[in-house]
Amino acid sequence: MSVARLRPAPLGHTSTLLAAFLCLGLATANLARVESAVVPAAALLAGMFGASRKPRRVGLLAVALALAGWWWGSARLDALDYSSLTGRLETAGRARAIVTGPARRGKYDVRAPGVVTRFAGQALHESVLLKLPLGRAPPQGAILDALVRVTAPRGPKNGFDERTWLRRHGVHVVLLVDGWQIVGRRSGLGGVADALRRRLKSSVALGLTGYRAAVLEGVVLGEDSGLSDELRRRFRASGLYHLLAVSGQNVALVAGSALLLVWLVGMPRLFGQLAALAAICCYVLAVGAQPSVIRAGIAGALGSLAWLTARAADRWHLLVLGAIVLLGWNPYTLLDAGFQLSFAAVLAIFVLVPRFQRFLEGYPLGRSLRLVVAISAACGLTTAPIAWLQFHSVQLLTVPANALAAPAVAPLLGLALAAAAVAPFSTNAAAALAWLNGWCAAYLVAVARLVGGLPIAQVKSTRALLVLLSGALLTAAYACPSRWQQS
Repeated sequence: MSVARLRPAPLGHTSTLLAAFLCLGLATANLARVESAVVPAAALLAGMFGASRKPRRVGLLAVALALAGWWWGSARLDALDYSSLTGRLETAGRARAIVTGPARRGKYDVRAPGVVTRFAGQALHESVLLKLPLGRAPPQGAILDALVRVTAPRGPKNGFDERTWLRRHGVHVVLLVDGWQIVGRRSGLGGVADALRRRLKSSVALGLTGYRAAVLEGVVLGEDSGLSDELRRRFRASGLYHLLAVSGQNVALVAGSALLLVWLVGMPRLFGQLAALAAICCYVLAVGAQPSVIRAGIAGALGSLAWLTARAADRWHLLVLGAIVLLGWNPYTLLDAGFQLSFAAVLAIFVLVPRFQRFLEGYPLGRSLRLVVAISAACGLTTAPIAWLQFHSVQLLTVPANALAAPAVAPLLGLALAAAAVAPFSTNAAAALAWLNGWCAAYLVAVARLVGGLPIAQVKSTRALLVLLSGALLTAAYACPSRWQQS
């Protein structure tokens, strides 16, 4: 995608403003739901024909789109809250279920997201959480024939409310699986996504085991199930856990790799943009519907389409469109920590990073290091309140941790994608690239353990947070005496 075409535009741009109001309406459904479509329809007609002046017409249309989004969000939430299996709690029967995501091994069971297509002879289509006995785990995309018992999710326990978290993902029951067998694999677009994920997972860490393979799979696929609990805690405490969630950097590198490959073989830029668009779609399918990757995938795809149609792409507009797609499908996504952290980080990059870079210009830092520090500081500052509300912790050393980890992140992603690209032609070459990449993963683990193991790496108590904030305010007041005197 051409960076020059992603020009910043003011939020007051008409299309961006209208999209923002639609997004606002979708989000409002989480506060209250509207039952009738008459109000948004009438408001839409009023917005289109009820005013003669353009500013008033745009204002009415913005309000109408907000109301329409409110109605659509309410309808989607009603659909997500419906369950035909909640009336059959504590009943057992034979079920046909599709495993729709990777399985995670716990201490007592194996858990996997799924969709039930038949229960006790009744055809249906409902998202569920499958809990299977410890042992072998079914692969993503497998169709299971199983004997199950329908149970309710657990309520709040140890700071986590499983029932609420699952309900926001459209899941209302848990199926306890007694015995199961694989009777097939799903087809269609889901089957394509399963095949792409299998191919990517089998190639990025070819020949590697242990934490090196787990880190590579985490960075490339956003899957941290292979990490130990101790290592997962160190990544969180150091502020590097975002590396294990697929972000816009991954999508940008996928698109850039496609453009570079087309350029190397001497093909026109048109084929490069088409290849970038196809690569983004395949990567998003392989990784799955994570808020950060959906947002980045939409931005990258629309950026390529903007180049193909010779139109300039507004980064604010792309950001709002990503939010519209996510909230239009599931308005509960607004309450998801991944959604909040992802969009807060992007807003910080848009708004704060340029200011932080200008502030750091007088310091003896290289250009690349200055950018890393600016991004880490801006994103850390913006996401800190969200991290405290969602996880009751704030990472204090995220800037030095990300500065230390930065030299290994881009090479790790590049080598992983290169291994995936050459694996169909030479497994030896893919294994060699994966072995080399294992050292990048080992370096990230060393940084996470070093920084995350420090006693000051994160704050988890309210008292310590208040002391920290008081100290920061006193330091700011001492550092800017002239401003205080002028006021």
